[in-house]
Amino acid sequence: MNPDIARLTARTLLGQRRTILVVLLALLPVAIALLYRFAAPADADPERFAARALLGGIVTTTILPLVTLIFATGAFGQDIEDGTAVYLLATPVPRRDIVLARFLVAWAASLAALLPAAVAAGLIVLGGSGPGIVAGFAVGIAAGSFVYAAAFTWLSIATSRALVAGLLYVFLWEGTLSGLFSGIRFLSIRQYATGIAGAFFDLPASVFQPRLEPAPAAVLAALAAALMLLLAVRRLQRWEAGEAA
Repeated sequence: MNPDIARLTARTLLGQRRTILVVLLALLPVAIALLYRFAAPADADPERFAARALLGGIVTTTILPLVTLIFATGAFGQDIEDGTAVYLLATPVPRRDIVLARFLVAWAASLAALLPAAVAAGLIVLGGSGPGIVAGFAVGIAAGSFVYAAAFTWLSIATSRALVAGLLYVFLWEGTLSGLFSGIRFLSIRQYATGIAGAFFDLPASVFQPRLEPAPAAVLAALAAALMLLLAVRRLQRWEAGEAA
């Protein structure tokens, strides 16, 4: 990874106004967890709420992809908007290094914004119960963010409407179609994340049941991330300077 590109990307992402929105969005699970602790009925099942509704539901289904989408599309999108992509592509830095640096910074920023809040929310809801649930979803969120960051990095290079295309993927494919057709689970980053998380706990199906086993989820996640990064590098290698102007 090129350290200069990484530093430039970090400054770009942290300097955007959308970063404030990301932080507020990432803190939402903590607010929900506190509300649960103070307002949940006496017979509520904290393990079911944490695994199914909060970490496996709201966080993994909505907040995780949105946070990663904002950071990953901003990594290249800002250069295109302000015209600095021309100067970046004119440097002798290999396109592979540019993609890798942008991708890793977007992934790291997503984890820094989301992971502490998700862990804190899980601990608030569960207290001392549900061993493995928080750790499992922490690993699942990290893996899911890795794949999302790779996919959205490619998307930001492939189209000037990356944010819109990413939102369609998150809400239409992941949010709607994956719940209607069982076969889509093999092409769903959300299902990869929850499947990997399931390796760390064994819960009844009535509490939480991933739709993919941990091993195939991990393999599919690795293949998807590698494919997306390869496509991103290939696309950037074919990018003409005029396209970035």
